[in-house]
Amino acid sequence: MPKIKPFSALIYNKEKIKDLSRVVCPPYDIISPQGQDYFHALSPFNLIYLILGRDIPGEDKYVRARKYLNNWLKEEVLIHDDKPAIYFYSQQYTVRGEKKTRLGFMALLKLEDKSAVFPHEHTHTAAKEDRMRLIKQVKANLSPIFVLLADEKRIIQRTFDNYIAKTTPFIETVDHDKIVNKLWRVDSASAIQMIQKDMQDKNIFIADGHHRYEVALKFREDMRNKLGKLKGEEDCNYILAYFTNMESKGLTILPVNRLVTGLSHGDTDKLKEAVKEYFDVEQIKDKTKFFFLMEKAGARQHTIGMYLDKMHYLMRLKNTKIMDELVMDKPKEYRRLDVCIMNYIIISKILGIDFNDKERIKFSADPEEFIKYADENRGCVAFLLNPVHVSQMIAVALTGERMPPKTTYFYPKVLSGLVINKHEDIKAED
Repeated sequence: MPKIKPFSALIYNKEKIKDLSRVVCPPYDIISPQGQDYFHALSPFNLIYLILGRDIPGEDKYVRARKYLNNWLKEEVLIHDDKPAIYFYSQQYTVRGEKKTRLGFMALLKLEDKSAVFPHEHTHTAAKEDRMRLIKQVKANLSPIFVLLADEKRIIQRTFDNYIAKTTPFIETVDHDKIVNKLWRVDSASAIQMIQKDMQDKNIFIADGHHRYEVALKFREDMRNKLGKLKGEEDCNYILAYFTNMESKGLTILPVNRLVTGLSHGDTDKLKEAVKEYFDVEQIKDKTKFFFLMEKAGARQHTIGMYLDKMHYLMRLKNTKIMDELVMDKPKEYRRLDVCIMNYIIISKILGIDFNDKERIKFSADPEEFIKYADENRGCVAFLLNPVHVSQMIAVALTGERMPPKTTYFYPKVLSGLVINKHEDIKAED
């Protein structure tokens, strides 16, 4: 059963940092090279210096991150909060012209050998090695993982209404995406106990942070080997997590679209004809109409959009049995995902491309980015998707299967730099 606890967060010192928007940043894995330069230039104390430092010949960027962290602690740029708390966190944002607010809380989640924490996406070795080298040096969770839970009793909203709603947040900042981020401390023993009790029978589903979660498990294992048997409450037994209600109207999942590059003229002609064997294909000139019809069709049947040669195509799968015959080693819940239909039928079977080929396939949650790219570059086709529903994600996770990488994009991302979980009982490496 999941166990959570409050903690004394490491936070930026308001006496030293007057504008918090200049020192926070998104999670490391969505920061582009241009974004990396942008956040480095914002402030010499931006958390980017720790979570995604520049590659400089002759320097170990992980050791450099530790030195930065230690210096910021000595200079009191970062300070510990006064006492343990659970940190409630709201993000006010706009998506597709609709204003939304997502509410959740940040606390420590215990790492268990047999736990009710379910991942939903595959991870990559290189990314895990990168995060492992970082945590070994800094001995801290610099960014929270993002998890979902079924909050039937509305504990999150009730705690906010009863303890927070009429109070002023101790942190409020507008980030680079114009999202309003607010943070409140909840240190009431009764409120914390209510949250802890409610969490005991919950399944937890990882939305973002799969690599960091697996690294935390490995780091704890390494600490066991290094220090001997752990008692169970050492800092390395916990990971910083952001919890939110999977049924909240404030939860937004964006699709992750694909752009396939390096196609010849013959490839694209073959593609236009080959998809007709598996899909009912409708050619649509007007972009606004295309996206309206794609969303409408996606509510009833498996629908994939294609943008090729400055034309939009709406492709509806003719029969789900096609996937049952093509992908026999995966559960039905996996085979029914639009992203898997696209991967196996279009990218793999028709185009003959490995759908994990990062050299030829690009990913983006912004369809306009790929439409523009395809207009400006030859040999490109964009595949546009409807978002995965949270119920689909959970159904796949409960089978023990994982979705393909880059299937979901939870928006907005949880900011890095609002709170940090420092492992105080484990010394940093020299």
